[in-house]
Amino acid sequence: MARVVLGLGTSHSPQVSIPWTQWNLLRQKDENDPRLDYSALLAQAKPSLAQQAEPLQWAQQGLRAQQALDILSAVLHRTMPDALVVFGDDQHEQFQDDNLPAVAIFHGKILPVVARHGGLFTQAGGVWAAVAAAEQAAWAETAPEYPAAWELAEHLIAALTAEEFDVARCNQVRSASGTGHAFSFVYRRLWTDNPPPLVPVMLNTYYPPNQPTPRRCYRLGQAVRRAIESWDSDARVAVMASGGLSHLLVDEALDRLVLDALRHKHVEQLTTLPREKLRGGTSEILNWVALAGAVDALEMTLVDYIPAYRSPAGTGCGMAFAYWK
Repeated sequence: MARVVLGLGTSHSPQVSIPWTQWNLLRQKDENDPRLDYSALLAQAKPSLAQQAEPLQWAQQGLRAQQALDILSAVLHRTMPDALVVFGDDQHEQFQDDNLPAVAIFHGKILPVVARHGGLFTQAGGVWAAVAAAEQAAWAETAPEYPAAWELAEHLIAALTAEEFDVARCNQVRSASGTGHAFSFVYRRLWTDNPPPLVPVMLNTYYPPNQPTPRRCYRLGQAVRRAIESWDSDARVAVMASGGLSHLLVDEALDRLVLDALRHKHVEQLTTLPREKLRGGTSEILNWVALAGAVDALEMTLVDYIPAYRSPAGTGCGMAFAYWK
């Protein structure tokens, strides 16, 4: 039977990809982001945040993030799994509001990757387009398409359905931007040359009202692990969470609570995370909760946690990098 041999968790925010010398673009974007009341945030922020959002801090944090990614890439290469199951959120890439499942699994045979695309940031123009251009310029060169682990995907769909999970399925990538960013991050940052075939597991972490709860995500991860172990194959499978932790506003208390619960396997703490805090990019923490259920027999190594502030108003991203063996 197949088995889970590795777990990975990594942030995929623009701060991971954009060189620290261009984080000022993200600050400018935050100052004009309609999702934020930047002036109010700045008025309420602790004065000490200004010192944490300076280029000297950015240089150190940017270096740490790249070093952490290098470690995760090395661990993944050393393990050489036969397949990689990735929990990631779909941000209106594969699904739109006319049909937006809580959980979906891709079971097609090919995952296309677009080197440059016109995503939401590019379409918005101005500093938003500059952020998109900076991020895309930092991506590794990729192939136009990669193999998906479709046989494992079909087994997961059947096994999860048997466990009474309502799983949507799709076998084509519908976005002109290619495979969703949570999954293409593997090719752009962790393994560009002949990576293991992927199974994208898409969670609707972003868009209410049908976001799965933390408890549901953890149970889903457990069911995925059981499904892998029931697959009639000798495959060695890695499982990964893509995204998080807190952003657009850094919430160090929430991030550290999540990381502590992951490290010490505090299931109740993970499954009762306050849903009102799991909004926007911070909702990607749910991908890590699902991962925790899938790797509950493995031990976690936290490579790094970086509360990366990019403005004195507290905007930024709590970047985390970890693996389970």
